Amino acid sequence: MTTAPERATSAPAPDTDTATGTTGSTASGTTRLRRIAERERTPLQRLVDGAVGAGSPLDGARRAAGRMLRDRVVPVLEPITGFGWAVLVVTVAALVLGIMLGWKELIVIGIAGALLLLAGIAFIIGRNRYRIELDLAYTRVVVGERALGRIEIHAASPKPLLPATIEVPVGRALASFHLPRMRPGDVHEDVFAIPTSRRTILQVGPVRSVRGDPVGLLRRQVKWTDPVELFVHPKTVQLDETAPGLIRDLEGITTRDLTNSDIAFHALRDYVAGDDRRYIHWKSSARTGSLMVRQFEQTRRSVLALGLSTNPEDYADPSEFETAISVLGSVGLQAVRDEMDVVVQTSRRTLPATTGKRLLDGLSGVEWSPRHDRFLDLAATIGQAHAGASVVLLHAGAVVDPALVRRARTLLPSQARVIVVSAVQGASPRIQPIGDVVLATVGAVTDLPRVMRGVALQ
Repeated sequence: MTTAPERATSAPAPDTDTATGTTGSTASGTTRLRRIAERERTPLQRLVDGAVGAGSPLDGARRAAGRMLRDRVVPVLEPITGFGWAVLVVTVAALVLGIMLGWKELIVIGIAGALLLLAGIAFIIGRNRYRIELDLAYTRVVVGERALGRIEIHAASPKPLLPATIEVPVGRALASFHLPRMRPGDVHEDVFAIPTSRRTILQVGPVRSVRGDPVGLLRRQVKWTDPVELFVHPKTVQLDETAPGLIRDLEGITTRDLTNSDIAFHALRDYVAGDDRRYIHWKSSARTGSLMVRQFEQTRRSVLALGLSTNPEDYADPSEFETAISVLGSVGLQAVRDEMDVVVQTSRRTLPATTGKRLLDGLSGVEWSPRHDRFLDLAATIGQAHAGASVVLLHAGAVVDPALVRRARTLLPSQARVIVVSAVQGASPRIQPIGDVVLATVGAVTDLPRVMRGVALQ
């Protein structure tokens, strides 16, 4: 039904309709809804808003006229379709030329066009009152699964309602339902399924009712609900119990900073006033005749940095990009379960990874672009922004070769263990040591548990 997301939003109904509706799921945030509303505006609305917007040099009277044009004239002209505008122009031109030149044929054409427009108006006038509920069974599904949705329409008018069409935008696609004539208190329900063939974020809704004439001159639509976001997560696999040893560090990583209390023992020194007596080394104190205390190397909590190249030039095939995302999601989920500090850096931005749900939601919206940084630039970004990382996993495609891996290693933190995951469509899983870096090749995300077991033994 759909392959890519499309943003949409709700808008107030015209004065001749009363729009009341609810959604079964939480809509997107205020910023995103503003962007959706911007895309939903018609060219006529954009033109008027540009004339009366903030910073316009128009004086107060002209601004007031502009607001009146936007609030009263635009809703009247908005139902006219492209074909309707063409008929309107031809009608006016035929009447004017026919009267000026005295051509009866043109006058007849103009009268016929005017009658068509008047008949179209008769189809769209009238007051509709609905209460519509849009509900998705799940707002998060895995790619390949079908998301089920339900629309429940209540007739909220004291008078019978004429038949109409109900439209539900789903990404770039559009689902349409025929709404029969409804009496007061009637309830109509429709169920629809959304196939998910690729990882993405879909905007489902807003639900709108549409009334128009048979010729297609006029089309009047009223929005009744807010849009609902459907997250299509990448496929992931659960790692074996032996694999998490790669990304789990119970003691953290040691540094060269010295401290009076920690885990990693460094040396003994003379006791000074204020030292904690729990760390006095009594055997050494008895042998030297003076109090000696233990000194430690400071340890820090380990950090796992996951990097993903989003430049198409780092992949030989789009499927490699999807495999790399699935691998990153699988490793990231395991790290979140292990309560590690996880950072996810793409070529464009840092993704939230405080919970597994937020991580997968972020990965659902990742797209690639030739304008994004390439593999080496990504490594440099991680080396600068996450210098304290103890483990770094970089994800890319078949284009990444050993020479590129060696160059990337010089840009990453020196204390970090580095693993580069190369997603190669159809390749057999293998592990190749390159200095102190491990280059792991996976042909599919299902190869990941086996590869991780091998990497953990390196």
